[in-house]
Amino acid sequence: MLKVLFVCVHNSARSQMAQEFLNDLGKGKFIAESAGLEPGLLNPKVVQVMQEIGFDISGNPCNSAFDFFKQGRQYDLVITVCDQVNGQRCPVFPSAKATLHWSFEDPSSFRGSDAEVLQQTREVRDQIKTRIEEFIRVYNIG
Repeated sequence: MLKVLFVCVHNSARSQMAQEFLNDLGKGKFIAESAGLEPGLLNPKVVQVMQEIGFDISGNPCNSAFDFFKQGRQYDLVITVCDQVNGQRCPVFPSAKATLHWSFEDPSSFRGSDAEVLQQTREVRDQIKTRIEEFIRVYNIG
């Protein structure tokens, strides 16, 4: 099994969604965890849009990438999911055997009505799910 860590700034949205999708869609082939540079609280809009498609992440912890590093956790692959296009700096996880970067907009930066923010968050959710499906096809393990 390939052990994967998804990392973003706060571990409140993108990395949480990626973790859930990989653990579900890649069950038996991948083990995914997620963490952030400055862990915060789960984004309630992300919790809502994940519940819409049958994923309950409301009890997920927001983990610290630094704590994982201090604990000596090892990963086959670390995937950062920060929005570098808009200037977000992604944390580095030095003990990773390999790294990838996937840039996704940060749902915490979305502005507008509740309906508009929810729609933007759904779009990011769907982009992450599509990327995970592609990743599983490419890394077809086992």
